[in-house]
Amino acid sequence: MANVLMSEKCRLCRASGGKLFLKGERCFTKCPIDRRGAVPPGQHGAKRHQKPSDYGLRLAEKQKLKRSYNVLEKELKKYFLEARKVPGATGEALMQILETRLDNLVYRLGFATSRRFARQLVSHKHILLEGQKVNVPSVRVKPGQVVALTEEALKIPEVKKALEKKDFKVPNWLERKAAVGKLVRLPKREEIESPVNEQLIVEYYSR
Repeated sequence: MANVLMSEKCRLCRASGGKLFLKGERCFTKCPIDRRGAVPPGQHGAKRHQKPSDYGLRLAEKQKLKRSYNVLEKELKKYFLEARKVPGATGEALMQILETRLDNLVYRLGFATSRRFARQLVSHKHILLEGQKVNVPSVRVKPGQVVALTEEALKIPEVKKALEKKDFKVPNWLERKAAVGKLVRLPKREEIESPVNEQLIVEYYSR
């Protein structure tokens, strides 16, 4: 069953045309894209790899963002409508909304090696927000708020392994000490590591 899930994640990356880092560390060590390139899924994937239309490009970029952050279509559309009301660049505001989701911050703080695992930690009440257990991955964290792992979470092998990574670098807009982290401020677009062109997504929803 685990191998099937891994293959499904690889298929989503290939369909998006690049890595979405859905498998955590395995994306850096055992990625089929590194060996064969981002060939679209299917027997005739290479033949189907033709230049898409403008609409196709925007749709593909929207799908890439949705899969990368592990959100539903309804959620992403809601975030776009919210971002459109924020002064400044809508694309940057959209990325900031996604980045301040609790499950994403658990991932960015290095408590989990993938957003999917981060989502599980939140759903199973292994994460504290301002000292309170939270089980809703989409909860938005505000600047100044503290995110921490519970005592139970520290006993999970995958969490222990994530915390022991010596080469992990916490983004400048976050702070972390051991199993406690804080959102210092909203990130600027250039500080967000995400393989998407958010302007295409803005154009997709604005059509």
